[in-house]
Amino acid sequence: MRVVIMGGTAGIGLATARRLASDGAEVIVTGRTQERLDAAAAAGLTAERLDGTDEEAVAAFFERLGEFDHLVLAFSPGPVGMGPIRETKIADIRAAVEGKLFPYLFAAQQARATGSVTFVSAASARAALGGMVGLSAANGAIERVVSPLAADLAPVRVNAVSPGVVDTEWWSFLPEEQRSAQFTAISASLPAGRVGTAEDVAEAIRYVIGATYVTGTVLPVDGGFTVA
Repeated sequence: MRVVIMGGTAGIGLATARRLASDGAEVIVTGRTQERLDAAAAAGLTAERLDGTDEEAVAAFFERLGEFDHLVLAFSPGPVGMGPIRETKIADIRAAVEGKLFPYLFAAQQARATGSVTFVSAASARAALGGMVGLSAANGAIERVVSPLAADLAPVRVNAVSPGVVDTEWWSFLPEEQRSAQFTAISASLPAGRVGTAEDVAEAIRYVIGATYVTGTVLPVDGGFTVA
């Protein structure tokens, strides 16, 4: 099995790469930071430098790569576009959408995946949380296009996994003490009793890759956040 994980050098993408590689898959990860690429290569992964928002580079990458089995899209522009709507610049909300939705669609369009395409969205797509309009717009759009893409790309399967609060470097914009307090408060409100890990989401991605009768589906991986 040959898998490409765009955004596979950190967080959820890296955890997924490690999990699939441990199953015996050939995993190719892409990222923008050379230090992380070097670390991924040292761990036995095939690592290539690639900016997922650079359409010309992405098209050339997939043209060179040819056919492979599964594509996982796990990169994002980070916590951009957050904040109360009256205090957030429309340019920042635009950056949140353009940094994730359009690159995901372009990759799905260009990739010669023969088995499946899996998007990593986020529970912000379905949650009534203040200050999350930019992230909700980007992830909500991604989740909404899953089913029509599954129809368009069939027999290639298209799914999304939708994490809730996951303890990764994505949260590094918060000071450590504030992040810890926020995670503690969130944990107390969740049916699962804790925030998620990158490995939790990696297991869900592994599942949808292998579930050959699952397509057009968004799988919440949020500890009960969206049903609590």
